[in-house]
Formats: sequence, structure tokens, C-alpha cells
Amino acid sequence: MAEPWGNSGNRDPRDRRRTAAVVLVAVAAITMVVLAVILAGQPRNADPQTGPPSESQASSTPPPSTPASPTPSDTLPSEPQPSEPGASEPPETPGGPTLPGPVAPGPTPPPETLPAPQDPPPAAPFPLALAGTDVEVVPGAGPSVALTFDAGANSAALSSILQTLAGAGIRGTFFLTGAWAAANPAGVSAIVAGGHRVGNHSQSHPDFTGLSDAAIGDEVRAAEQAILAAGADPRPLFRFPLGARDARTIAAVNNLGYVPVRWSADTLGWKGTSGGITAQQVADRALSALQPGEIVLMHIGSNPDDGSTLDADALPRMIDRMRQAGYGFVTLDSLLAG
Repeated sequence: MAEPWGNSGNRDPRDRRRTAAVVLVAVAAITMVVLAVILAGQPRNADPQTGPPSESQASSTPPPSTPASPTPSDTLPSEPQPSEPGASEPPETPGGPTLPGPVAPGPTPPPETLPAPQDPPPAAPFPLALAGTDVEVVPGAGPSVALTFDAGANSAALSSILQTLAGAGIRGTFFLTGAWAAANPAGVSAIVAGGHRVGNHSQSHPDFTGLSDAAIGDEVRAAEQAILAAGADPRPLFRFPLGARDARTIAAVNNLGYVPVRWSADTLGWKGTSGGITAQQVADRALSALQPGEIVLMHIGSNPDDGSTLDADALPRMIDRMRQAGYGFVTLDSLLAG
């Protein structure tokens, strides 16, 4: 009886060779599959001639470096640093970033570019303590008298008054209307030539208490322009026509840059002989009100009814009697000094 097929001791040698060939083919196929997998995982930029770098080559080749930011040690020792004046720009490093050049200090601004000094504010036209008042005496004047003369009608007594003042070495204050100044430019020139002070007495001599603030402004400004045109400057002295005023009109005049000036004594010479007044009475009235800083009101025109000029007639004896009482004379500029 024949032996079973599994007995290798009696197997045919040809069967063993076939089995070995099958094993070799299987091993070759597996080897090819393994090589294909390894080649598929290789980097694409690997050199096909040399293949991927070996482990020893990878460890000996340094990686590419990113250029570092320049530091002070990167510059040449002989080159000045950017903070030094006059330093030149460093040369460009090939393949690297351009180093920043030095920043030169800016030029000093010329004097004309600097802010111009501001002018001080203009001074007040008159002491603020006088605002809201119609001044009746010169404060702090001591034993002194201010002789004042209004001009709004004619100029009949002007020449006599100017001669008396010049002979006594006294300067007075003349309040002129704009209409009078425009009609008597020679009279304005004579007043200024004598060294006397001029003030504003309105343009047409109306009662200011019956005028609006706008009309008051028109009167004051028109008189100012007329007096300036005649060669005198009335600012900042003002006298109300007829002496008529109230708190509103005083404020309106103040707002126009003027201080109103009234009087301590009215001689009443303007009434004339037809009004029962004499030159003696004129002088007596001024002396009876004598006080430090007294302001005396007189006029340069003649009385329209009798043509008398009592103020001019009484002036020489008035001056003599005041001096005998120990008084001197000032203009109303003394108000502005306080």
C-alpha cells in the first residue's frame, strides 16, 4: 500500500525545486513593494542622482540663516554712529537689509518764525474810578483850580481870555462844540498854540437826556471828528451841553471813551449885564466856591442880548485873588493822572 502524500522523505525532487521557485518569486515581489513605498515617501527636491542626504550629511550641513538685525557691533569701528553730527551713511551690506542712515539735527528756527511778542492791552482812556460820574472837582489836586471855558456860540471873548492866561502863565481847558470848531479853525489853532487843553462839548449842543444812545454817539463822534480836523484832540474829556445828564447818558458817554466833567462853580457870566450880573459878581462866585481841585465854568462868547463878555472881564482879578489865597492852576489833564 502506497505512503501518504505528506511524507516528505519520499517527495519528488522536482516538487522541492518548484516550491523553492515560488518562494523566491514571492520574496522578490514583496521586496519590490517595499522599495516602491520607500521611494514614494522620498522628498521631491531630492537630487535624483544622489538621492536624499544621508544622516551624516544632514548633521554636517548648517541650515540657512535669516540675516540678523544690525547692531552697533555690526558697524565699522571707524564710522561715526548715527547720533554723532556729520556721520556718513553706512554702505549697503550685499544680500542684507540697508542700514538706516544717521538723522541730522534739524535747523534752528529763524527768529522771525518765533511768535511775535504780544502788545500790552491799551490803557484805559481815563481812570476807571471816574466811570459813572460827572466830575465836579479834581481829586487829589491840592490847592489848585482848573479854569474851564465853553465854546458853542461866538468867539467874542476868546482873544481877551487867551491874552490874560498867557500873561499869567496859566493854562486852561476849553470845551468846544464840533460846530464851533468847524466855524472857527483859527480859534482852535490859537487855543492849541497857547498850550491849553481841549475837550468835547457835543456837535450841536442838545440836551442829552432827550437823546437815544445812538443819537448820543452821533453827537459825540461828530464833534470829535470836527475838532480833530481843526487841529486839536478832545479825548477823553467831555462836558454835557446845558449840564443836563443822568446815569444813562453818563454811561453812554463812558462807553464812547469819555469822562464827563462838570464844575464846582458857575460864574453865571453868560447871563450878561442884561441878566443883572456884573464882573465883580463873576469873580466873587468863583472865590466863594474856592476849594482844592475846584473847577470853574466860564464862556468865551458874548451875551447875545447885550454883547457883554463878563467872564473875560472878571478873569484877571479872579486869578489874582485865587493866588492871594494860596492857590495855583491846573488843566483837566490832572484828572487823567489819577
